[in-house]
Amino acid sequence: MLFLGAFQANAQDRERKVIQLSGIILNADSTDAVPGVNIYVPKKGRGTSSGRYGYFSMPVLEGDSVVFSFIGLKRQTFKVPNNVEDDKISLILTMQVDEISLAEIEVMPYPTEDEFKRQVLAMNYEAPMAIDTRGNMSPETLLRWAGEMPASANENWRYFQQGQILQIQDRYGPRPFTLMDPFAWSKFIQSIKRGDLKKKD
Repeated sequence: MLFLGAFQANAQDRERKVIQLSGIILNADSTDAVPGVNIYVPKKGRGTSSGRYGYFSMPVLEGDSVVFSFIGLKRQTFKVPNNVEDDKISLILTMQVDEISLAEIEVMPYPTEDEFKRQVLAMNYEAPMAIDTRGNMSPETLLRWAGEMPASANENWRYFQQGQILQIQDRYGPRPFTLMDPFAWSKFIQSIKRGDLKKKD
């Protein structure tokens, strides 16, 4: 019986006409397109989503119910007519904003109001407080902040550029090491003979 029921359902799907459903989805003001809207036929496993400009296109059957859903917008359903003369349907769908009102929530630092009152009453107001008159400009504070401060954007960029240069040098040849370069030694000896390194008065 299950096999016969599935066979009859498939036969009914084959009898229904295939229609190309396409259109554009706009917001409530009909001024901007809504990309990423979920468009699907429930219990059929067929669906798509609207593109960057709100356009969509998908095949459906006559009598299908197409659901349009998006977070923050009201869900809408479009019923494909049973007797369609043409093999395509074009839509301009406007989706309304789904407004949700949440109850007010009070955030407390303690689990209960009684616990908060107990902690306030237990405070010792006569305890001396160490106050740094220099505030945030004290040398100790500045040194501590300098040690904990991350690298700036300029430093990150310079470090990245140095890494890129070293990568290129490693790829296209060895890194220069002038201590073992005979041409660099000859230039150095010639500069000594010329007196380039003598201290000028």
